Amino acid sequence: AFILSLMEGVSPFSLKMSSTIVDTKKSITQRIMERTSDKQSGGAGGTSSYEGFLKAEGNWNRLKQSKPFKYDPKVLSNDEGPPQFVTDDGATGSPQCWEKLRAQEGKELDYEVAICGGTLGIFFATALALKGHKVVVVEAGNLQGREQEWNISLDEMEELKRLEVITQEDIDAVITTEFPGCRSGFKNKEVTPLSGGYFDNDIGYETETPDVLNLGVSPALLIEKVKNRFISLGGSVREQTRLKGVVVSEALGSALDLGEDIEPVTASLVLDCMGNASPISRQQRYGKKPDGVCAVVGSCASGYDPATNLIGDIIYTNTEIQDKGENGKLQYFWEAFPVKIGRNGNEPGSSNTKTTYMFTYMDADERRPSLEMLMEDYWKILPEYQPSISDPETDLDVHRVLFAYFPTYKDSPLKPQWSRVLGVGDASGIQSPLSFGGFGALTRHLDRITGAVSDALENSLLHKDDLAEINAYTPNLSATWMFQKAMSVGIGQSVDSKFINRLLANNFDIMDNMGPRTIKPFLQDVVRVDGLLGSLSRSFISDPTFTPSIIAHVGIPRLVEWIGHVSMMILYTVLHAAVSPVLETVIETVLDEDPRAQFQWKRRMEAWKFGSGSDYILPAVEPAVDNDGKES
Repeated sequence: AFILSLMEGVSPFSLKMSSTIVDTKKSITQRIMERTSDKQSGGAGGTSSYEGFLKAEGNWNRLKQSKPFKYDPKVLSNDEGPPQFVTDDGATGSPQCWEKLRAQEGKELDYEVAICGGTLGIFFATALALKGHKVVVVEAGNLQGREQEWNISLDEMEELKRLEVITQEDIDAVITTEFPGCRSGFKNKEVTPLSGGYFDNDIGYETETPDVLNLGVSPALLIEKVKNRFISLGGSVREQTRLKGVVVSEALGSALDLGEDIEPVTASLVLDCMGNASPISRQQRYGKKPDGVCAVVGSCASGYDPATNLIGDIIYTNTEIQDKGENGKLQYFWEAFPVKIGRNGNEPGSSNTKTTYMFTYMDADERRPSLEMLMEDYWKILPEYQPSISDPETDLDVHRVLFAYFPTYKDSPLKPQWSRVLGVGDASGIQSPLSFGGFGALTRHLDRITGAVSDALENSLLHKDDLAEINAYTPNLSATWMFQKAMSVGIGQSVDSKFINRLLANNFDIMDNMGPRTIKPFLQDVVRVDGLLGSLSRSFISDPTFTPSIIAHVGIPRLVEWIGHVSMMILYTVLHAAVSPVLETVIETVLDEDPRAQFQWKRRMEAWKFGSGSDYILPAVEPAVDNDGKES
């Protein structure tokens, strides 16, 4: 039931409808999608029909209606349990897989690493192939990217280049859009431009941050280039190959069940890159409902005023909290990105095409609104957000409609339940609960994870207890749950309609004044102690009477839990700065004959580094200039 659905449709013709008859019996969503569903957008999991939207709606309804229950996998019983997608019990699972594993006992397995899920898995595969490992990627569909651009920052692309996954020539080829930066704004009503702070204008605050999510990258081109790079390194790609299950023998290896008519694939280690819809993580989280959900609807369309299409919006509000009656209260956020400007001769102000998203944070209570309701609200409010249009149905040429829901869990990153199987990326929940895209988290953790996996392979440290060190507790990720809680409203919860805008407007005003070394990491989903404590303390000073309302909104238990995570962030920051430099020498000398101890301590030091946000490279501080023009 916990299935991510991201559906895209590409329009083969204009959506201008001034001379057409509108079927008022159908919703605007259905009318638009039926005119943009004649072609599939391409890419693993891509679909483009209104029927696909209804399927996603059904999945969302089943998730809402499901009831959490306690399941103890240590109770040995034949009673009904989760679907056994992964099994380490020789009496269950594919007989073909077990037979092949036994036949290869004492011999070389087919591969060192089998990666399940290719869209983001191809990046892990290439990084591991560069380290000399024999890797196969298994993808249920065609391994190709969608047409919809990914919006990322240049430093994320530079990280892929540093790891030699792509080249500079690749970067230049795959970037199809570039603009200066993105706006963040939190307003009780639409006023643009807006000057001053929340307490100056009683409306909100907005600011622009350069070089954050300001690149539009073609996933189709990027994945094609990484795939070709992987194959050139000797990697193997199995497309149109649906994974039926995984069997695990701690002594012999793992085997992928690809169906009765296809020979199983054996490997020392299986990496689960199938996202948060992964059947492996779903089996492991059997009986659990997500702790939070980010629901997203949107479109990529032409017809906007090119003069208003110069920068992006990374997070923006222009309404107060919406009361949806029995469906609860929702704060709608916006995100928007120009398309096809700044590269390939397309000057700023030359494109009338942009992607707009409306998203909201909530729980998975059965009373929450349907995707259809969110989509209808999107079309209704879009002209207020983009005043250059008045009616999306008649003013826009919609190229593709976008929708998804992203379930998130507090027990992330997910530690492995089985030996020789490790979830990475979205399958492990390593991305921020505030984010609805996992590419930034992938680039941030790619070097760490593939280095640790390579270390584990070379030393045969593939037991689940060893692999758990790779998906260790990261307090800054856990601390972000407080932000999602503060940006959502529970069913039946009473809150002032301006609460979220007041909270975020004041905090972003402070972070902006603290400079790019504070606001930029936050916008890239990296929480650091210096920025966090500095902004919170200033927020308390600037708006002390608001603190009781914040405490009442998030609740004392969650506040205490959050303080614990922040305390661990402080500890991890100190350990990384003061202890890690000493331990690096000790590990290489004193523990040189104990590979497991070396492995464990390396992973702990990585946890300190990434769990405190110390991995983030802060922007350089520009030197101050005095009246004579001299740097000081």
